[in-house]
Amino acid sequence: MNVLIVEAHPDLAALWQRHLVRGGAEVRMATTADEAIGVLMNWNVDVIVLDIQPGAGSAIAIADYASYRRPGARVIFVTRSRFFSDGSIFNLVPNAAAYLEAHTAPEDLAAIVEHHAIMRASEQAPAHAAGSNQ
Repeated sequence: MNVLIVEAHPDLAALWQRHLVRGGAEVRMATTADEAIGVLMNWNVDVIVLDIQPGAGSAIAIADYASYRRPGARVIFVTRSRFFSDGSIFNLVPNAAAYLEAHTAPEDLAAIVEHHAIMRASEQAPAHAAGSNQ
């Protein structure tokens, strides 16, 4: 499972990274939109943990680029504010998979990331024809 964390606060990103790595994830971190785009250009990402706050750059632009460059990647938005708490982020961003508060326990965040990585993998698995003799 390949995970990109886009978070302007390196300490928080490192905390999330430690929990994800314990679960077997390979994790890359970005603190700016430019860094995030660079990772998306060069690395096959399954799940993106994306801070919706403006410190990391335009989160919606990053998610939009991911939908173009890595269309199967699922985006988990995290926030420290109540903006988008009405769920409207799911109408704006087609690859949005979850919306969490930044103070979500790291082990819970890791479980949600793992869940979405498994869902993505099952979507990409080749379909086998039932009863095929080939």
